[in-house]
Amino acid sequence: MVTIEKLGIILSPTENEFENNGVFNPGIYQEGNIIHILYRAVQHGNYSTIGYAKMEGPLKVTERKQQPLISRDFDYEKHGMEDARIVKIEDTYYITYTAYDGINAMAALATSKDLIHFEKHGIITPRINYHEYENFVACCNQDNLNPKYHQYYNLFAQIGLADDKFRLLRDKDVVLFPRKINGKFVLLHPFGREFKLYNLMIGKN
Repeated sequence: MVTIEKLGIILSPTENEFENNGVFNPGIYQEGNIIHILYRAVQHGNYSTIGYAKMEGPLKVTERKQQPLISRDFDYEKHGMEDARIVKIEDTYYITYTAYDGINAMAALATSKDLIHFEKHGIITPRINYHEYENFVACCNQDNLNPKYHQYYNLFAQIGLADDKFRLLRDKDVVLFPRKINGKFVLLHPFGREFKLYNLMIGKN
């Protein structure tokens, strides 16, 4: 039996524009007694970036940046960078996050040596539309699919926001394993109704 002690709220929204609407769903990385928090920072209008705070132990916040740690730079993330997950492999931090372009939410990757400078690697999960997904799930019909995977498809169809081929299956909450397996990066993410494992070669053709 695991005992859990609730210690209360450690971060709240501020008057800073990038996080004046909400702060939540952080990725955590601990080095000794230092805890790095990469959180979703939401400004009014529901535009997200990745904020940063540092803690010593579970309660003492020693640093909190007044600007986003990672900002929106590309079209694939122009509406939001959400739900960061962080691991460190060898001397590099790997940050996976949900990139939201206003229609599609896909998993993207950024890397850093120092949590100050970041290199973005773009979308790393398959770009599959809903019709392709239905064909991907063998011997099924729509009643067998998790309805949440069609709610955005149906919504966008109703308002005519994007053509079918551009409405992609949402693919979120990707996390890399904290070490390579057989020399390869391996990630875990929910795709369709099941969790999937994928090998990922970063920076390789």
